[in-house]
Amino acid sequence: MGRISSALLIGLVFGAGIALSGMINPAKVLNFFDVAGNWDPSLAFVMGGALIVTAIGYRLVLKRPVPLFDTRFHLPARRDIDLPLLAGAGLFGVGWGIAGFCPGGSIPALGLGEPAALIFVASMICGIAVTRLIRR
Repeated sequence: MGRISSALLIGLVFGAGIALSGMINPAKVLNFFDVAGNWDPSLAFVMGGALIVTAIGYRLVLKRPVPLFDTRFHLPARRDIDLPLLAGAGLFGVGWGIAGFCPGGSIPALGLGEPAALIFVASMICGIAVTRLIRR
């Protein structure tokens, strides 16, 4: 299995997990944030499960000298907390709370033909393009 095949398989497993957990449903996500109203705490279990799997996965994978399909691991070099990081995290949270989509859930939601997912993904792509232009 090559690099592209493994990326496709990983993407399919991730997308299936997002779909099964309900994170492609904006109403479910928005109900998680509505603690004073129609609160749905099930998303906390989804995120907690994802954190556990990620923590175990990183511990196992980073014991290897190199990844299976690359010559080195591509990990962040910086560990400081700066304004762009905080602004990006804040913007992510606000967008998630308004739209009910996050980048990881919006891509599989495209498969449902939901217009809101298409608008979100198009807006996300525009935001990435504008950020790249500003950074140049």
